Amino acid sequence: MEQQNGFKTPGERNKRFLSEPNYEKWNGLMTVKPASAGTRLFWEGEAAGKLYYIVSGRVKTKKTTEDGKDLILSVLGTGDLIGEFGAYGDTTHSYCAEVFEDAEIGIVQERDLEALLRRDGEFAVEFMKWIGLMNRIVQSKFRDLLLYGKPGALASTLIRMSNTYGSPDKDGIRIDMRMTNSDMAELIGTTRESVNRMLSAMKDEGTISVSDNRIVIRRIDDLRRICNCPSFPACPKEICRL
Repeated sequence: MEQQNGFKTPGERNKRFLSEPNYEKWNGLMTVKPASAGTRLFWEGEAAGKLYYIVSGRVKTKKTTEDGKDLILSVLGTGDLIGEFGAYGDTTHSYCAEVFEDAEIGIVQERDLEALLRRDGEFAVEFMKWIGLMNRIVQSKFRDLLLYGKPGALASTLIRMSNTYGSPDKDGIRIDMRMTNSDMAELIGTTRESVNRMLSAMKDEGTISVSDNRIVIRRIDDLRRICNCPSFPACPKEICRL
């Protein structure tokens, strides 16, 4: 199973958010179960009450519009957290989560997490910073989707893919994740045909190329100009990611 961004274990990735002792406390809350590709962790509108932690594999979160179209909100990997937490009253999921690649999922009961947060202030502070980071990721995606049109949203998505699943290549940055044009269309809320046209234009301009069915970003600065990506202060890769 591929690991993202060079982290060998979920604990190694989460050292950015949880200290080693607090990660062990978090680990003690989880019940880990295998989940095969195509499995739904939960449906939109289903009662919440659990959080889902990706130990390995990938999960995509999706929102269905009133006319039945799917919008992929994110493609998450090892060390990421999914679910609704912190709302008042009975909470339901505002999106669905589907396993994109065979995975191991740690399930945490909300009541167990709340008990730990009440008795351990240090853990509570680190956990809230983690939740805050996940919210900033979502906010930055919607900013790019809404402000800079479909070309900007696609350029932003390619940059995020390179930060999350990219590796150095002789021609630039190779994106090692397989994603169809239909998947990318659902990520930016457009049609597969529109994505085909925009990718073809980027190839003609020399911004990207395709090698062994993988996208290679040859001129990432071109993509940054399309989506008005700030050069200073630049978004950290923990936020500029899928």
